[in-house]
Amino acid sequence: MKKILLGIALVATSFLEAQEPADTAKKFKPVAIPANYTKQLDVVYTSGTNFQEKLDLYIPNKSENLAPAIINIHGGGWVGGSKDQQGGFGEYFKKGFLVCNIEYRMTKEAKAPAAVEDARCALAYLKKNAKELGIDVNRIVVMGGSAGGHLALMTGLLENDHRFDGNCPGVKDMKVAAIIDKWGITDVWAWAYCCKSHSAKNWLGDKQTDEAFAKTVSPMTYLKKTSPPIFICHGDADSTVPIEESYLLHKKLKEIGIKTELMVVPNAGHSLLGAKDQLKVMDQRILTFLKELGIY
Repeated sequence: MKKILLGIALVATSFLEAQEPADTAKKFKPVAIPANYTKQLDVVYTSGTNFQEKLDLYIPNKSENLAPAIINIHGGGWVGGSKDQQGGFGEYFKKGFLVCNIEYRMTKEAKAPAAVEDARCALAYLKKNAKELGIDVNRIVVMGGSAGGHLALMTGLLENDHRFDGNCPGVKDMKVAAIIDKWGITDVWAWAYCCKSHSAKNWLGDKQTDEAFAKTVSPMTYLKKTSPPIFICHGDADSTVPIEESYLLHKKLKEIGIKTELMVVPNAGHSLLGAKDQLKVMDQRILTFLKELGIY
């Protein structure tokens, strides 16, 4: 991977990924939910010394059939972003998904692997509370964009490897039904050094020169025959997270024999900048992918 990425003249510290929102008091538009949904906001799902992380739940009314669930993880280079900035769940509501939208510890609060630990705890929370929430533990999907894509990949690819589950023990089966990776980081070490990402180095903290540790928080490390199906989307003009990260992930998944789909958006930058009209297309392709898996 290094050989491919070293030849790319990219700077990975864009405003979107490397800076926090200037106005932390900014009010964001609430998520609109259908009449047959209820919501639980700012639910504490994991806590510890000097931290308490929250999630929002958008829950379909209970029926005889258990609902599928999707965990959404925001991006921001592990330094910024917020669950309150997330939306666009309408198509998932139409298909009856419970949506779990999470926050997690940022770099200024805790270095790697804290964000991974939190994302895994969100999955554990859904597993532990599945009966009360009316969801099917075998139809949980994890989704994210950019750093959130990285965390979605880590959450799902770890499967029943519990090395980062110390804050939320007690759930043996931590497998997910599928992963949705939107322009995510797949190799933290390569992104830090081949692409000169300050976000990655800052997140790694005092382990930023420890390649072995960086590999433990890199999704590419955990690919295997039991890995869940993965949908990948990336713009081919992304100057923040090189599309090569997604190409290599897709290639490896195909070699292993894991169901995968790669949606490449021409002339689109990070977060599909310059091709926002493709976001709806992406959602429809994601839903088709999940339908083919029998998740809804």
